[in-house]
Amino acid sequence: MSKKISVIGVGNVGATCVNVLAARNVASEVVLLDIKEGISEGKAMDMMQTVTLLGIHTRLKGATKDYAATADSDVVIVTSGIPRKPGMTREELINVNAGIVQSVVENTLKYAPETILIIVSNPLDTMCYLATKISGLPRNKVLGLGGALDSVRFKYYLSEAMHANPNDIEATVIGGHGDTTMVPLVSLATCKGVPVTNILSQEKLEEVAAATKVGGATLTGLLGTSAWYAPGAAAALMAEAIVKDQKPIIPCSVWLEGEYGQRDLAIGVPVVLGQGGWEKVVEFLLTDAEKEAFIASADATRKVNQLLIDIGMI
Repeated sequence: MSKKISVIGVGNVGATCVNVLAARNVASEVVLLDIKEGISEGKAMDMMQTVTLLGIHTRLKGATKDYAATADSDVVIVTSGIPRKPGMTREELINVNAGIVQSVVENTLKYAPETILIIVSNPLDTMCYLATKISGLPRNKVLGLGGALDSVRFKYYLSEAMHANPNDIEATVIGGHGDTTMVPLVSLATCKGVPVTNILSQEKLEEVAAATKVGGATLTGLLGTSAWYAPGAAAALMAEAIVKDQKPIIPCSVWLEGEYGQRDLAIGVPVVLGQGGWEKVVEFLLTDAEKEAFIASADATRKVNQLLIDIGMI
């Protein structure tokens, strides 16, 4: 069955996402849409000129401001918004990005009312909360990048500490997608099935967890803007899991109705991804310290959500 994915906002993250989707032949058609004249069309054309080089069978189409091009998309990935600059928190982006996300969601649903939304814009959990509130979609059809990205960063830092292959590591980050709200689940992380707590010292594990939490800020400091390779690839693989009904367990920001003891909140938790969007929340057994950290993360995320009320967005 043919599948269609649209990516709204094709800056560094969006363009990388499209490139990964195309290279992996995830969908028969991928639409690139941006507000900047010509950028989507140009990037689509450039990537289409690689199809014979890379064995790509996906058709790419660029459009400027024309949401009709996204009609009947199975998945819409929203990367629109301003990126972080060095020293800027994700929360500081809310005034600008909330308006952008609201406009994107409303325009998208005019042409793809049954779509599944993947939110990448920051502050991630709050933008996911906003999209769920205003879209009217079932909660399982709105999910945010969050933990899918944070978990691969956790795996990276663990692999560096252990001098191991990242592909041998299983590790999960839950909680908010923020420098102080991430909860790396050290107690459940393994390397080739061996708990990392049997391999690394407590001090080293604390260093790894701390580095994971500021992984995005570290890259922003080095690059002068937000990272794009890993975020773009993570969003693409989330979309692939959905359109191919793969059923992996991936931590994503989703609306909770009692799971992990939380309600009226979008925050990162492990979910099963399939053709319906996120199909089930998987409740891991956490240590007392991890439970406390998750509750604190939820409280902090709610405070950011309050800003949406303060500025009249919801």
